[in-house]
Amino acid sequence: MVRLNKYLSEAGVCSRREADRLIKSGKVTVDGKKVDLGTQVEEGNIVRIGKKVIESRTEKLVLAVNKPAGIICTEDMRMKNNIIRFLNYPVRVTYAGRLDKDSEGLLLMTNDGNLINRMMRARYAHEKEYKVTVNKELTEDFLRKISEGVHIRDKEKRLDEVTRHCKTERIGKYTFFITLTQGLNRQIRRMCEALGYKVERLVRVRVMNVELGGLKPGEYRKLTGQELKELYEYAETTNAGISGDS
Repeated sequence: MVRLNKYLSEAGVCSRREADRLIKSGKVTVDGKKVDLGTQVEEGNIVRIGKKVIESRTEKLVLAVNKPAGIICTEDMRMKNNIIRFLNYPVRVTYAGRLDKDSEGLLLMTNDGNLINRMMRARYAHEKEYKVTVNKELTEDFLRKISEGVHIRDKEKRLDEVTRHCKTERIGKYTFFITLTQGLNRQIRRMCEALGYKVERLVRVRVMNVELGGLKPGEYRKLTGQELKELYEYAETTNAGISGDS
């Protein structure tokens, strides 16, 4: 059995919050009867919104999306330029780990709530790799300090932490790769600011085994085969989260 709002969300109709609104409005029926928010659905029940029968979609899918700058990771459909409306995928999917509005690159989206939960938990160590361009020339001192850990603070966000050790690689005068196993809010931008640099461009190029590759901004592809299998294996066996944005 599954709660009705979850059933509607997983069927690709809407978010759980929007499902609750539909249920409260009396538009949703189960076996011809109006229902309340606590209703459970089991196999064989006929769920309708108005006259339309809503069928369960059991296929679990994961998409690799190249999120352009300016698109917001939110399920709030009232928010302009939200990722759900932008992607407009025929099955309801949501993001597993945010990218902030100004950041670009790889965003994993899925209808598998269990996968999202594993990727959000702080005890899982999911590598995320970014290509970062800053406003002034890189120094060896900067790369060393950012690799060893940076003290970042934000009273409003109740953030006061030293970041974990991470991998860096210079690839240009102003550009470097950085691989994190942490998900603090706007972490890379805050790390750079603490060391006197400003991020000009931030592109996520990898999450665990999944790479951005040749996807153009706004494009997506469905994960299949060995890549999908390895993603699930990584999600189950590693040790810190992907919950924040960068």
